[in-house]
Amino acid sequence: MTPEQLRASILQYAAEGKLVKQNPNDEPASELIKKIEKEKNKLIKEGKIKKNKKLPAIEKDEKPFDIPDSWEWVRLGSILYNLDGKRVPVSVSERNKKGKVYDYYGASGVIDKIDNYIFSKPLLLISEDGANLLARRTPIAFIATGKYWVNNHAHVFDGINLLFLKYISIFIESIDVSKYVTGTAQPKLNQQNLNKILVAVPPLEEQKRIVAKIEKLMPLVDEYAESYNRLQKIDNEFEDKLKQSVLQYAMEGKLIKQDPNDEPASELIKKIETEKAELIKEGKIKKSKKLPVITDDEKPFDIPDSWEWVRLGEIGIVTSGGTPRKAEKSYWDDANIPWITPAVMSKAQNNIIFDNDNVGKINQKGLSNSSAQLISANSIVVSSRAPIGYINIVPFAYTTNQGCKSISTYAKVDSKYVYYAIKFSVPDMYKRASGTTFKEISGTRFGETVIPLPPLEEQKRIITKVEKLQSSIGELSK
Repeated sequence: MTPEQLRASILQYAAEGKLVKQNPNDEPASELIKKIEKEKNKLIKEGKIKKNKKLPAIEKDEKPFDIPDSWEWVRLGSILYNLDGKRVPVSVSERNKKGKVYDYYGASGVIDKIDNYIFSKPLLLISEDGANLLARRTPIAFIATGKYWVNNHAHVFDGINLLFLKYISIFIESIDVSKYVTGTAQPKLNQQNLNKILVAVPPLEEQKRIVAKIEKLMPLVDEYAESYNRLQKIDNEFEDKLKQSVLQYAMEGKLIKQDPNDEPASELIKKIETEKAELIKEGKIKKSKKLPVITDDEKPFDIPDSWEWVRLGEIGIVTSGGTPRKAEKSYWDDANIPWITPAVMSKAQNNIIFDNDNVGKINQKGLSNSSAQLISANSIVVSSRAPIGYINIVPFAYTTNQGCKSISTYAKVDSKYVYYAIKFSVPDMYKRASGTTFKEISGTRFGETVIPLPPLEEQKRIITKVEKLQSSIGELSK
């Protein structure tokens, strides 16, 4: 059970009268409600609060659950004193010009400080913000204390005493208020609907026991949440670390046995160089600058004798991206060339093969009038900033923005092996990246990334083993 589920269960038990035992000696809630009505009428007569519009009678089918005999169903507006008329909104610019002394409350708690206050006693605040009420990202009912100001995003209520307000806040937190929220673009809980909310009211003495029990249990739930979150973190990291360990073993040549009959990677590199020379001769690719020799310091571990250390730029064509001018509609109209960005890659980050159907598209004119380049199918795309490290094999021809780098491997290299090698090399890319606001690895440095290259047949065996193990890890983590 998650901490949120545990918290909700406790609140639900409290609301249904199941959290503490009933005491037959308690004065029933019906008597308490009579006292509240008497007190309200007195305050209305004295002009301290306004008289509410008559609230609809409570129908039997409105009651969401059964409650003890000593409890009563009432509407919120009949048991609390609404002080919304005293709320005075103040803009951020106004607050910033003034001193920061007193708490300034909004829909979910204190959001700022202000130089003055309008309330100086504990009161119940209920969120008016429909988005928060529906999503429950933060408390929707809470007690404000001290001297403070309240903006127009929280309803303000007083009651017979602080204990009663605390109980009501617990009850409101336990129920579904979505049916009282109106509006779509900016959903909100208006005062009229707020007053209609059904509340199950226990005897006053039982309220004391409920509040005391909740105040005792919630710190324990918070402790449970800390332990739960730590365990979740360990669980999540365990899967990632285990998968990274599999890649570590694979890249070190320890995941499977070497076969002495495999053609060594040194011969594979010769074939790659021959293929590259032929493509340059045919004018299909340009001759690139010679890559720096790999130093011993760049080799993080030993590899089998049949393997070789290579730079990405030696085994494939590295391509950067670009963005056609957004204001020029003719670059984007009737577009059919996929245009991949890191944001789009984030939706496919858990897949080897890129499969996000919401990819943007540019047309040939946009491609010709920007630094974006058409990249062949089955190339590997890597996000090179914000963040570095989303990786996919793209099964179709595509282009990217400048936040991506791609490598189109030569025919003698298995692109899926290179995918895993790059995935393993992401921490190294971060180390070599530049930038302050966010890190970015340039096309040059991306091409200089050093990876271990096994014989081609061993690459295939490594892929099979890695995929089998990572699938098993994924199943264990479910």
